[in-house]
Amino acid sequence: MFIQLYEEKYMRFPEGKAKALTLSYDDGVQADIRLLKIFNKHGLKGAFNLNSKLFDCAEWHGRMDEEQTLKTFCECGQEIALHGARHIFLDKAPLAEGVKEVADNRAYLEDKFGTIVRGMAYAYGAFNADIKRVLKDLGVAYARTTVSSHSFAVPDDWLELNPTCHHTEAEFARFADEFFSSSPQDAPKHREPWLFYVWGHSFEFDDYDNWNVIEDFAARAEKHADSVWFATNIQIYEYVKAYEALVFSFDGERVYNPSAIPVWLELRGKIYRLDGGKETVFGK
Repeated sequence: MFIQLYEEKYMRFPEGKAKALTLSYDDGVQADIRLLKIFNKHGLKGAFNLNSKLFDCAEWHGRMDEEQTLKTFCECGQEIALHGARHIFLDKAPLAEGVKEVADNRAYLEDKFGTIVRGMAYAYGAFNADIKRVLKDLGVAYARTTVSSHSFAVPDDWLELNPTCHHTEAEFARFADEFFSSSPQDAPKHREPWLFYVWGHSFEFDDYDNWNVIEDFAARAEKHADSVWFATNIQIYEYVKAYEALVFSFDGERVYNPSAIPVWLELRGKIYRLDGGKETVFGK
């Protein structure tokens, strides 16, 4: 093999894993209770994207009331993220109204759940350049779209975060087969890490009477816990940003990790753990 391939540095997820799995489900509906139990039973992690001014809309896909929402998602073991206060089309609202929609949603969720909320899923997948531009100023780290990338690539535009696929897509089963049966480490080159990002609405499992789709997927995923990092959306974001902050020496043989968390890197077929606040010399 051409020696230059061995000189490429590849991000690896915690414990040196080359693959990560995360999920994202919208709206805060009754069916989320069952989905949460499936996630927690099998160790899956994801984001539940909640509105904050639609608690009296049970007829809209079985949305929970306020009391049940707080009871269900408080200390649920998953990420709580934004979905707009009223689930409006952000691309059709005046910018000031769009800003208020996001700000009100964030203020409410942070107050009620006692945590910092930095993730978001665009309601209807709708956004425009103006709202995307101001999200960072509103403290939003990432915002998920509804556009399938049909890829395991780690995103490079976190405010236009395209998931791999929706769980109702015909390709979902094929992507699951590929993800669990293969690895970027099997390739002689292009060994970049894989991120399988699945999204949807839990009420769709009721609508199609196919809860077995997510139950079987979760059970299968659990069998690969030794090679796949199960993480929330914000954990993926924070980890990737920590990796991107690494400072390399001019010759690339020494690296400093300025972040507070350890990150992992593969070089010349060897996995290195790079502890926060420390320098590492490759080969030693």
